Amino acid sequence: MRLHIVSELIGAPGRLRGISRVCLKGLNMKTAAAGFVFALLCPGTAAAQPTTLLDFSAPPGANYDKAEFRFWCPDGPVRAVLALVPGSNGDGRPMADEPFWREFATKQRLAIIACRFTDKPHEQGFIEEYVDVSKGSGQALLDALAAFAKRSGRAEIATAPLLLWGMSAGGQFNYEFAAWKPERVAAFIVNKGGIYYSALLPRAARAVPALLFVGEQDLAFRTNTIVGLFAVNRRAGALWALVTEPGTAHAVGRSRDLGAMFFADVLALRMSSASMIPVDASSGFIGDLAAGTIQPAARAPAPAAPSAWLPTERIARAWQQVITGKPFEQSLD
Repeated sequence: MRLHIVSELIGAPGRLRGISRVCLKGLNMKTAAAGFVFALLCPGTAAAQPTTLLDFSAPPGANYDKAEFRFWCPDGPVRAVLALVPGSNGDGRPMADEPFWREFATKQRLAIIACRFTDKPHEQGFIEEYVDVSKGSGQALLDALAAFAKRSGRAEIATAPLLLWGMSAGGQFNYEFAAWKPERVAAFIVNKGGIYYSALLPRAARAVPALLFVGEQDLAFRTNTIVGLFAVNRRAGALWALVTEPGTAHAVGRSRDLGAMFFADVLALRMSSASMIPVDASSGFIGDLAAGTIQPAARAPAPAAPSAWLPTERIARAWQQVITGKPFEQSLD
């Protein structure tokens, strides 16, 4: 990885100032010098292994103060982009460096864009205005993807489908982004957030598979809000599942692990060549929220109460284990 970084800096000197702080972090001068000499002697290697770690900052917008992004991409073509969005006004860019997400992205052939959004000062700080993505913050994310596509030489990044994972306000951002640009979203995660700007989403957004996590011990206003959003959209046919985590408060809990499994299975259903295809609702599974049982959607009767829609049997069984507090079976890995 160090050699990849140095060789890319040599090949693109015009970009050195913008990315050197990220790319050279952790390198000592001897290592950097050795990489420099190697790149000069072996230009073919430099061309074949470009750097994949880049930063981008958008200027302040109408509904946000800061919008900053970090991009990481494994070698080879990618199928989609994993967007990681942190909690309220948090800096999620370090998530692009986390081994869990890098290993997942490499295995699934995904790029990563990790985000930081902050609000401009306003009276009700618990309401994240940047979550209202149609006011500018959503476009900042798309602009960052376009910039990373150009700088990395990977044109597909600019239009690739998105997998949106977030915690708290990050999940709120994901929900509103799916409402705004459902054609760009392959799947998304809502995760114990509290403030949302949309209720019944457009039909195209309800066709985007999603997991909505609530913590059994989280604040009631957060839990009640997400349960209500789930109920109204699921009644209208949303391909979503409500996931209640027992003994969990306002924390990530198991949303990362189940979310990654969910993304992998949805990608297998949705990706055809370089484009997304619709999901056949009858091919999934239905989860009974009260009993915790599952059955194939094609055989399930019309529900009398909200039920969970799950894309595959593997995810349906994992959902059962999360809502009952049991560990994942080895076969689910």
